[in-house]
Amino acid sequence: MKSWIEGAIQGETEAYEQLVTHFRGMALAVAYQQLQDAYGAEDVVQEAFTEAFANLFKLEKPEAFPGWFKIIVERQCYRWLRRKRHSVVPMQEVETVFLEEDQTRNPEAQAIQKELQETLRRSIAQLPSSMQVVVELFYFQGYTLKEISDFLDVNVSALKKRLFDARTKLKRSLPIRNLASVFNELHEGGKGMLHIMNGDHAANRLRESGIQGDILVWRELYTYGPVTTAMADRSARQHRAVVLEEELGIPQKVYLQIESLDEKLRSLQQYKEIVLWFEYDLYDQTMLSYLLHYFSGQDLQNIRLNLLCIDSYPEVEHFRGLGQLTPKQIGSLSGNWHVIEKQELQAGKQFWEAYSSSDSWLHQEYLKSGMNELPFAKAAFEAHLSRLPSVTNGLGCIEQTTLETIRAGIHRPYDLFRKVGDKLHVLGMGDLEYWAHLKRMSEGPAALIRMTGAASFPKYNQYDQAFRDAVLSLTELGIQVMNGEVDWTTFREDEYWVGGLLIGKNHQSSWRWNPAEKMLCEI
Repeated sequence: MKSWIEGAIQGETEAYEQLVTHFRGMALAVAYQQLQDAYGAEDVVQEAFTEAFANLFKLEKPEAFPGWFKIIVERQCYRWLRRKRHSVVPMQEVETVFLEEDQTRNPEAQAIQKELQETLRRSIAQLPSSMQVVVELFYFQGYTLKEISDFLDVNVSALKKRLFDARTKLKRSLPIRNLASVFNELHEGGKGMLHIMNGDHAANRLRESGIQGDILVWRELYTYGPVTTAMADRSARQHRAVVLEEELGIPQKVYLQIESLDEKLRSLQQYKEIVLWFEYDLYDQTMLSYLLHYFSGQDLQNIRLNLLCIDSYPEVEHFRGLGQLTPKQIGSLSGNWHVIEKQELQAGKQFWEAYSSSDSWLHQEYLKSGMNELPFAKAAFEAHLSRLPSVTNGLGCIEQTTLETIRAGIHRPYDLFRKVGDKLHVLGMGDLEYWAHLKRMSEGPAALIRMTGAASFPKYNQYDQAFRDAVLSLTELGIQVMNGEVDWTTFREDEYWVGGLLIGKNHQSSWRWNPAEKMLCEI
């Protein structure tokens, strides 16, 4: 939210849109509660956003925006009521997330549907106003308790109590059993919930945090090796398994355990709610986009799909991932996720289809398109393409940064990995992946680096003390490439994958990455 506030202060249209999208439902609920006029609430909320954006510079702390904005909404409601001379109109019929009207039903079914809606709304209208607004925000608008707490300035425990009391009253007043069942359980992230995330370490922290629910660790490495849009295709997956075994040393049997994760994805109907926990870097964004691509093609029915995607944590100076957080810190994120909307599903689908495409033009087109729905997609996709040969010397960002770091005096493999990893943290690159890149840079007549003191680079589940103590240095060709005297691609004979793109002597692409312009160029 801080970035939205800062962007809005600077006049960025995207930041305005993000604030409106996130807080509009809350504002409408509060305004309607006071006005009992749907059209009036719309006008009030529009005025409130106008007033808020005009005065954002007065807001000292971005995290105070929810409560500050609520005060503005209430003030606009007071002004509207003073201007109003006629009585309020009855509440308009509103479709709910669990009682959507099906236009294909026969007239009798539609009449029953309308009666159910009216019964529910009449019962909610009998609740105390403090309960009504929380029920509206939580059940109808889909906000989390944490979001409601920030907006209403009411602690989460009190909100839980209001929802419990509201359900108790509704159970007594609602004559129709299936409506009452809607309020049987308070969503607290427990029963019927599945968490999907990357990394066993982070998953263990999540378990220790006290957050309830099943956990599915998505074990994939879409940033290395061949990928296709339909990764569940058996032949494509087998080909990938062969490449990962040859280049990273991951046994095919170990990699193909990913098929059991696919099986779990196909049995999601046992869950009421799914939370996707992913980070900002390319490693996580590719997993997130793959899953969103998958979910976009499924009939989720009544499953609520949520996303928690972050690039920082207040108490962590250099945030790299959820695995850095303590169980208590991860626990504090409970409820900070938001409901994934259709446009976000579509955005994830587009990211994955572009990333996994074998057509460079589609990668370029995606980069040029607007990517506002997923906050870290643009930077991650740029990082993906920056791995392609550059227009300057044919080096991708990994090779370029590695040579620069060696030339700056870092020569030990693990020191080099940490330094390069920090510089290219947006890639989220692991050591196994990095050793494979170093190996490629050190082999054949086009070698950019040489290694002394060790015979080979480690692979999956290997430890080599000689490699840890080895020394890396630049070859004469490496120096020439760094100086811009030659283009490395003219010497290379190997091939490698960058997303769905196969790069190499027999697969030369006319597209290069321009680091200065952050775009692909056709040469």
